[in-house]
Amino acid sequence: MNKPNPTGGNRMDILNKVKRYRKEEHELKWEGTFADYLAIVRERPIVAQMAHSRVYNMINSSGLTERNGQKLYHFFGEEIFGLETSIERLVEEYFHPAAKRLDVRKRILLLMGPVSGGKSSIVTLLKRGLESYSKTDDGAVYAIKGCPMHEDPLHLIPQHLRADFTEEYGIRIEGSLSPLNTMRLEKEYGGRIEDVLVERILFSEDKRVGIGTFTPSDPKSQDIADLTGSIDFSTIAEFGSESDPRAYRFDGELNKANRGIMEFQEILKLDEKFLWHLLSLTQEGNFKAGRFALISADEMIVAHTNETEYRSFISNKKNEALHSRIIVMPIPYNLKVSQEERIYEKMIRDSDMNHVHIAPHALRAAAIFSILTRLEVPKKQGIDIVKKMRLYDGESVEGFNQIDVEELNKEFPNEGMNGIDPRYVINRISSAMIRKEVPSINALDVLRALKDGLDQHASISQENREKYLNYIAVARKEYDEIAKKEIQKAFVYSYEESAITLMDNYLDNVEAFCNKNKLRDPLTGEEMNPDEKLMRSIEEQIGISENAKKAFREEILIRLSAYARKGKRFEYNSHERLREAIQKKLFADLKDVVKITTSSKTPDESHLKKVNEVVARLIDEHGYNSTSANELLRYVGSLLNR
Repeated sequence: MNKPNPTGGNRMDILNKVKRYRKEEHELKWEGTFADYLAIVRERPIVAQMAHSRVYNMINSSGLTERNGQKLYHFFGEEIFGLETSIERLVEEYFHPAAKRLDVRKRILLLMGPVSGGKSSIVTLLKRGLESYSKTDDGAVYAIKGCPMHEDPLHLIPQHLRADFTEEYGIRIEGSLSPLNTMRLEKEYGGRIEDVLVERILFSEDKRVGIGTFTPSDPKSQDIADLTGSIDFSTIAEFGSESDPRAYRFDGELNKANRGIMEFQEILKLDEKFLWHLLSLTQEGNFKAGRFALISADEMIVAHTNETEYRSFISNKKNEALHSRIIVMPIPYNLKVSQEERIYEKMIRDSDMNHVHIAPHALRAAAIFSILTRLEVPKKQGIDIVKKMRLYDGESVEGFNQIDVEELNKEFPNEGMNGIDPRYVINRISSAMIRKEVPSINALDVLRALKDGLDQHASISQENREKYLNYIAVARKEYDEIAKKEIQKAFVYSYEESAITLMDNYLDNVEAFCNKNKLRDPLTGEEMNPDEKLMRSIEEQIGISENAKKAFREEILIRLSAYARKGKRFEYNSHERLREAIQKKLFADLKDVVKITTSSKTPDESHLKKVNEVVARLIDEHGYNSTSANELLRYVGSLLNR
């Protein structure tokens, strides 16, 4: 008797999903004559779109959002972080005009940027996106059945009838029927184009349909056949000639990528003859293969390289013609701390490190360091690199606005092309995890690992090493402030009643001050002047100067009155800056509790109870585990005891 499989349910679920996927793919299949295909084209002209148009429409189909005048394309949204400006430029200066058949589609798209900056990720997204898009109604692709190049069926329309076709269908046809299909049309269909079989194809890089990838090998052994196909010598005896297309294998990457996208990795390492083939393809929409007339192909050529190789390439006079036919899109490093955190989170999710608890703000500390290494020191007066970092991340910095951010962006056009790459950071975090041998790491562990790794980083100069060590110290200081705020928030919540009492007391004093009234002591009934010392002790916590205190108090009173008019109560969280001031004031008064509790071997029982409440709050509400919460508390205690 067979024993029941405890995992059988899950396994069957997977198998059912596989079956469902297979069924869905089968349902997408279509086959018919060219006449049937024309009926589809008449109904849905979009199926006859060119490769560049297909890529642009695919991106658009995912939707976009506009924020502060910036277009955010959802297609890239969950994969590419912090490169919104570069992505918008890529879409609006290349994909969009190329889709409209403007001249940029006749250029090779070259993504240029530093290592691990997102170039390959963008191309991979485009390739995976096309695979999915070809399964939709708008993205459907039809090809002459049996053609190794998945040729556009509209190539069957003779040249002399194409103007009539455009007039009737509103579609322009580009490209000539390939030598192989020209022969097949005569031999298999007797010249009757209406009978030629057409099928729907689904793009797949794995199956080499509509998506190609070319990686250069040793320059001495590079074979052009890898790109354009080759003679099948075993068939020459059968077909009698090398110029018979049936004796040719149309299996090069350019052949297979027809109708879709062709990626060239490290394109500038290619042999010259390869590059000239690409020129012909991008400029004229055809390439030379075997002993045939030029073969038409419709594909978007995208390549990527780093800045050093590109500079070397353009400095060579031989490459001038090529250079003019390449459109370069800079893809710099992300320059926003919050987005850098997301990059690390994604990289960790995709790794085998998920079981390790990473304390809150550990990745932020690493991100601060990374971004500082990528930023140029600002020339603008009154602003340092830390303020610049905050402004770039959308934080408000007193005395600066959006216009200042735009000016900072223009100061260094190449900003973001240098600095520490995300992969280095993740490698160092991995190292910290392994070395610590506990299922939890914090910001200090991460910064220590980054610091230790600088000595092992071969490509960092001595000058940069010293600069980067300084940035680790800056990141540490930034984290110190974050850590104190974390403990501050957790402590103050434990003393929430005290916080509310303090706020109510402040509001009573502010009301009396603004209305030039006296306050009455609730116990004695005695009239008193507003407590200036109390008000200033709270306002100073958030940097309200003596000159600005009157305006701040009046603002608070206006907010109070507005709440009263609406029948609402002004509460602890009603004014963010006031809440912060109350928290800081209360924490300043509680610092001694933290100091005593974290440094004493035998802390007072009531103090210990409060500290345990703080630890519990850090775990329940702030994302810490027991280890990292206690580490944070001890660390902040040590900061306060300095």
